[in-house]
Amino acid sequence: MKVLAAMSGGVDSAVAAARAVEAGHEVVGVHLALSRMPGTLRTGSRGCCTIEDSMDAQRAANIIGIPYYVWDFSERFKLDVVDDFIAEYAAGRTPNPCMRCNERIKFAALLEKAVALGFDAVCTGHYASILTDADGNRELHRASAWAKDQSYVLGVLTTEQLARSMFPLGATPSKAEVRAEAAERGFSVANKPDSYDICFIPDGDTRGWLAERVAPATGDILDRDGAKLGEHDGAVAFTVGQRKGLQIGTPAADGKPRFVLEVRPITNTVVVGPKEALAIREIAGSTFTWCGVAPANPEVAFDCDVQIRAHADPEPAVAQVVPVSGSTTGETELVITPNEPLTGVAPGQTAVVYVGTRVLGQCTIDRTVSAVPVAAMSSAAADA
Repeated sequence: MKVLAAMSGGVDSAVAAARAVEAGHEVVGVHLALSRMPGTLRTGSRGCCTIEDSMDAQRAANIIGIPYYVWDFSERFKLDVVDDFIAEYAAGRTPNPCMRCNERIKFAALLEKAVALGFDAVCTGHYASILTDADGNRELHRASAWAKDQSYVLGVLTTEQLARSMFPLGATPSKAEVRAEAAERGFSVANKPDSYDICFIPDGDTRGWLAERVAPATGDILDRDGAKLGEHDGAVAFTVGQRKGLQIGTPAADGKPRFVLEVRPITNTVVVGPKEALAIREIAGSTFTWCGVAPANPEVAFDCDVQIRAHADPEPAVAQVVPVSGSTTGETELVITPNEPLTGVAPGQTAVVYVGTRVLGQCTIDRTVSAVPVAAMSSAAADA
């Protein structure tokens, strides 16, 4: 096949491109310039898609012996990832920019351009596997090395995108093996640190970065009964599960710390409560997709596992597609009920549904239901 290898400048994408060549494919390497700051340099393991990264990718491409190009996707990245990130936080949600980048840049904009230029597939260094079922349908599965598995961030892939995706590292037992292979090939990135944090916020200060882009507005901090406990300088600075920075002053009746339970952008209020109230018994999202062949009858509850963060453990659950309450247009949502309550869940996050090792689909979480109703907490407080 004619394959476009997305080369980030890291060790994984370099080895993936080399393996694609050895598999007999006609490979062209491309680095996506996503930053509008051409002088940006990586600091250790912080940041990615920098000038330094593009040069690392070119050196690897030269050793492999494949053509190499840099494509400017900065405008698309700003609109579809950065601006979306700001808008989601302003709406009181907690977005995952890596999911958006995979969905809208690497496997939408990039793949669209690749196909237009005559390429058959896009190859990346993600740790995930593509298997074929008995009927010849392609399925996305976890990588052999579960510790490095990245199938979660690929859960947004559609059937059409999956058909044109290639992940040569999926069956590799460990990252150490990939680094060893890179060293044997003479790649300078063999021991390059993995990037982490949000690529366009390389210093990791998300709150400070948002403060420069979303105008702060003073609002109320409320308890679950609606009583005012204090004020905040901007709801965008708070995320569900946050404990520090509330500055309420008045201690809770039970003397226990309080955590952010909700961020309500319409009223510019932050709702806080006890840690127990962070337990979630149900999550749901109306923006959901299936990765590969969809379930035959998704409106019938089925057993699955759900994962709500890239490095979270999968949790047993039951899922089904149901009509949205009160909808007059036939809108549906994917409702997921974990066997045990989940913690650290916030609207805007992505819930990826697995059946065994297969990625079945995903949804952006629109709403959550606490496992501890307000009435139950109020009764417990009264009894105390």
